Amino acid sequence: MKGVITKIQRLSIHDGPGIRSVVFMKGCNMRCAWCHNPETFLRKPEIERLENKCIQCLECIKVCETKALFVNNGKVHFNASKCTQCMECSEVCYSGSMHKIGEYHTIESLFKQIELDIPFFVKSKGGVTFSGGEPLIQHQFLYECIQYLRSKSIHICIESNFSMKWETIEKFLPLVDHWLIDLKLMTSVEHKKWTLIDNDKVLQNIKKLDSTGNSYELRTPLIPSVNDNDNEIQKLIQFVSSLDHCTNYQLNPYHTLGNQKYKNLGLENPFEIENEINRADLETWNKQLQQYRK
Repeated sequence: MKGVITKIQRLSIHDGPGIRSVVFMKGCNMRCAWCHNPETFLRKPEIERLENKCIQCLECIKVCETKALFVNNGKVHFNASKCTQCMECSEVCYSGSMHKIGEYHTIESLFKQIELDIPFFVKSKGGVTFSGGEPLIQHQFLYECIQYLRSKSIHICIESNFSMKWETIEKFLPLVDHWLIDLKLMTSVEHKKWTLIDNDKVLQNIKKLDSTGNSYELRTPLIPSVNDNDNEIQKLIQFVSSLDHCTNYQLNPYHTLGNQKYKNLGLENPFEIENEINRADLETWNKQLQQYRK
């Protein structure tokens, strides 16, 4: 069995306890307007164009049968709508400008990269975190990966939007040491407006997980003009206060690091704004939420 991995980030200290290897899996069922990882939307490998790396050798033009790549005013341009993701351009691109995102991995090939960091896991009480995208999209491959890693005594975290069927989540409970759950919004209509999926199942699944006593924490991206208001925050506080086993709740400020990625992929950015979150409000709201950590 193989899975599609966007990248493996080594030596992370923000995605679970200790020093961790974060495996970013490809594919997501949500389309959050503010997403900073649009390269994880599709489950299959795809091409991005890193314009600043192009040396104008024109080798990519020679192999592109659909004319997705073309020359205009002496420079190579990329029309993503014509691209069939054949990957031939990435194979002949010397500079890495036509970059393939996503690789198929077996459990063995994935572990070969992860095992390099085991000494760091042991020393720091860290491990492996599966993120995305939405890692549970590839739940069959993910399940077998985690079984294998657990056989090596590696601590496991999953970062998830928690919108999958409960039956899918439930089978992972004996294998996962800690969950990092992304709770976007509390208002269902607004959640669907901004992510294309309502949050009914998300909230139900969090409640079910809480009742099992499994270790988890909640994270919410604080987005300008979306959920950075007292009404939404008070709903979050009310929900979090009803939970018995949430170990931490963190509001994370919106950033614009993903803006260039949309351009590289030839996608329109649905949320290209430069507004920043009021840091004083962020600090106040985080303090209010921290009193409910268990």
